[in-house]
Amino acid sequence: MKNLIYELTGKDLITTQEWSVDELRIALNLAKEFKWVAHYYGVSKIPPVLERKTFFMLFFAGSTRTRAAFEAGMTYLGGHAQYIGAQETRIGEGEAVKDVAAMYERYGHGLGIRILDKAIDYKHGAGNQLIREVAKHVKIPVINMADDQFHPTQALADYMTFEELFPNPKGKKYVIMWAYSPVVRGPCSINEDLLMFTRMGVDVTVVYPPGYDLFPDVVGWAKENAKNSGSVLEFSNDYKEALRGAHAVFPRNWASRTLQELGYSKYGQEELRNYEKFKDWRVTKELMDLMDRSGVLMHVMPVFRNAEADDEVVDSPRSVLYEQAENGLWTKMAVLALTMAGLK
Repeated sequence: MKNLIYELTGKDLITTQEWSVDELRIALNLAKEFKWVAHYYGVSKIPPVLERKTFFMLFFAGSTRTRAAFEAGMTYLGGHAQYIGAQETRIGEGEAVKDVAAMYERYGHGLGIRILDKAIDYKHGAGNQLIREVAKHVKIPVINMADDQFHPTQALADYMTFEELFPNPKGKKYVIMWAYSPVVRGPCSINEDLLMFTRMGVDVTVVYPPGYDLFPDVVGWAKENAKNSGSVLEFSNDYKEALRGAHAVFPRNWASRTLQELGYSKYGQEELRNYEKFKDWRVTKELMDLMDRSGVLMHVMPVFRNAEADDEVVDSPRSVLYEQAENGLWTKMAVLALTMAGLK
């Protein structure tokens, strides 16, 4: 396929921030090519570039879309994805991460890891640290399938969806909005979208109640991204003002920095009590009416209906959640093909 190159063979994807803009664009172009071929000719016309290759998927946390998309993607590419629940391994019984990593390197051609939220007591950095530890010990590509800080293949899907809707995305406005939820959620998709969209020149506004600001390292990267791409980056505590003229809104709950520092076991109940102060932080039809006439609702899912966004918005023609979820398949396939096709 014209967008399949081998320069990315063996490259880890732990956050989009560690790929160049050109590399991200290559992945997006290949994802779009896969989608076009599948829609017009059927998946049987997708070249089996990963034939007889195995992608191991180590899950410490559950998944609805990520697992399904990676498995389907490997099948479409002619390879095999093997699901491994962390509880089924000996990691929890004292086996060294280094030894586990070495085994998967010898058995297969790529390793995906998903470790976030309850699996690490919501503690900032714990999941990302484990993924980076594994990546140090293997030569096969390590793909972050979501940790406590980043979710790179999701951000690629989110941006791909936005660009499909707005083919000239520079100067368009993307709002990342803290939203009420009955449960605590980690910030991996929030951080990753913030980084991805500012890299690509989209104007981004992050709006949240007091106490829910993001960690300084991610904010610092995003500011540098915006400077380099010429985009506008703003932070606000006024969601109505933030949504005026927006082209897309992503309403999602994320844990406070206090909870991520202390852990859910110590601060979870207090966090949930604090959430009750912000039940009005949800996307309603009235809020959508403040947006640009072409503005849409985006979400990585699962979306908490009538909490993060009202049912009538989620089910409206202005919602692109299912299209966004589908694009997750194509971006994951692109990353798998780019990082594994050139391996022996």
